[in-house]
Amino acid sequence: MNYAAIKKTDVANGPGVRVSLFVSGCTHGCKGCFNSEAWDFGYGNPYTIQTETEILKALAPDYIRGLSLLGGEPLDPRNRKEVLSLVEKVRLSYPKKDIWCYTGYDYEKDLLPLAQQGEKTVSSLLQLIDVLVDGEFVEELKNLKLPFRGSENQRLIDVQESLRQKKVVLAK
Repeated sequence: MNYAAIKKTDVANGPGVRVSLFVSGCTHGCKGCFNSEAWDFGYGNPYTIQTETEILKALAPDYIRGLSLLGGEPLDPRNRKEVLSLVEKVRLSYPKKDIWCYTGYDYEKDLLPLAQQGEKTVSSLLQLIDVLVDGEFVEELKNLKLPFRGSENQRLIDVQESLRQKKVVLAK
């Protein structure tokens, strides 16, 4: 996996001050995407154990609320393994920090069926992510007034509560 950027004090991609990892590679090709250069899976820098260590260290200060995963597409099959490794280590090292994941995939149509069919990486990721911002960016539905998302079709899903209730529960 490659990554496009690491932002160590991001205030735009989730509540509070966050560390954000922008992974490389996306096949959605959303018209008007703010990060289209990251569609290329070869863009940016190789994700290494040193990268993971840098992110974990950046999460250490008390003022950092959590981790945000963006792209590119963090949940693309080519990125899932490394994303899961990072998320597992964040949970272990910082159990009180939250994890947000932005994806062009739809929770009910794409991700939940994979988890239910036994796709272990997706299932594990869903067990560890707090908020999933799902759905492709739709330029015609762009709304700059929406908190933490770009278009009106995208949702902020409380993943853990959704899994418990077996229905989509939106984050507050």
